[in-house]
Amino acid sequence: MSTCSTCGIGHVYYRREHEGASLCRKCFVESVERKVRRTITKNRMLEPNDTVAVALSGGKDSVALLRILSGLERRFPSAKLLAVTVDEGIEGYRSEAISISRDLCRDLNVEHLVVSFEELFGITMDNVASTQTELQPCSYCGVLRRKALNEVARRVGSTKVATAHNLDDEVQTALLNLMHGDIERTFQSCSSSRTESKLVPRIKPLAEIPERETMLYAYAVGARFQSLLCPHGRDALRGDIRVMLNRLETKHPGMKYTIFSSMERLSELTRKARKLRDFRTCRICGDPTPNEICEACMMLRALKLSAASTQTPLTVRSD
Repeated sequence: MSTCSTCGIGHVYYRREHEGASLCRKCFVESVERKVRRTITKNRMLEPNDTVAVALSGGKDSVALLRILSGLERRFPSAKLLAVTVDEGIEGYRSEAISISRDLCRDLNVEHLVVSFEELFGITMDNVASTQTELQPCSYCGVLRRKALNEVARRVGSTKVATAHNLDDEVQTALLNLMHGDIERTFQSCSSSRTESKLVPRIKPLAEIPERETMLYAYAVGARFQSLLCPHGRDALRGDIRVMLNRLETKHPGMKYTIFSSMERLSELTRKARKLRDFRTCRICGDPTPNEICEACMMLRALKLSAASTQTPLTVRSD
């Protein structure tokens, strides 16, 4: 059996094809953690006295992120780490994730908060999925989850929100936005850190870690995570992009990194060239938005009108 190309002792656990490196379990774990630290440093994501709210879904990516950031927190006594789990209201799915998240936070001694769509917006994703046909459930869920995380971060005084978007997520989203003709959002999405006026800054420490490596990292450190797929997730175009990228990566190792790097460079060029949009205050909730009403409030208003027109028993709070 071949040995690790880093330490020369351990048996190979993972081969990183684009680097030509064969890594044992210990060296693989250390390499992932080192790469995350490098991403954080390169993009100046964190300060020594930050209060970081980690979006913890209970899946492999967020579990890996919390474990890595928890290790970093111990080096900075002035920093504070907490985890936020959003309960979208999906029966038979989210309850397991909440249980996993709660146990992990207890083991790591990290404060854990759970907030629900029902508490914040008066709806559940099961309600939305059963009554809405115009947009896929994921469209509503993504927008409302971001709003929920922002709301909780503001409540507890967080200076940063850390999400577990990995390399695959970033490249898929950039190409998805490009295919939808949303050029501005294409270049925003591929950035590994993002700050908008008056919103709690969001950071993505896993932005340069492939999805396969976050999964193998979770296995390597013995983490428990939810593997069940969301029953409402059926984004066909994203799935097609995922398959295409994985095929390209198999034939041409490092292709995902190449696309990510290209998007980052284009983002920097367009950021300097384009005039930044002026943000105003949402007339309903007060959040920053380029429009009179923010996207989340527009969705909530549409859900409320739809429920009223069909006499569906769905209560939606949009203010």
